[in-house]
Amino acid sequence: VQLQASGGGLVQAGGSLRLSCAASGRPFMRTYTMGWFRQSPGKEREFVAGISRSGGRLLHADSVKGRFTISRDNAGNTVYLQMNSLKPEDTAVYYCAADTTRAGPSAAWESYDYWGQGTQVTVSS
Repeated sequence: VQLQASGGGLVQAGGSLRLSCAASGRPFMRTYTMGWFRQSPGKEREFVAGISRSGGRLLHADSVKGRFTISRDNAGNTVYLQMNSLKPEDTAVYYCAADTTRAGPSAAWESYDYWGQGTQVTVSS
């Protein structure tokens, strides 16, 4: 499966962005648990949010709770990350990832088997 992340950009603090992750190839995205991670220079990859295959279970990192929301459209093979009230510390490259094994979302990057290429999010103060 191939994952293509998009929607990043430059935004002022307090602004919003919506990231998208489109999947292509077989099997279809509905068979995968999906996640978003981010990484900024000099820092380790950080879990942001995850969503179960059906979309019924969500997991968000404490640092983004109440500001970011993950969702999915299985018919459209797309996962989204709505990011509101952005802060400069949210600046990073954001990656989407697919877990082919677990039904529920995991915060461990080792759980994910496929990764997109990343999209840059820059939040100015």
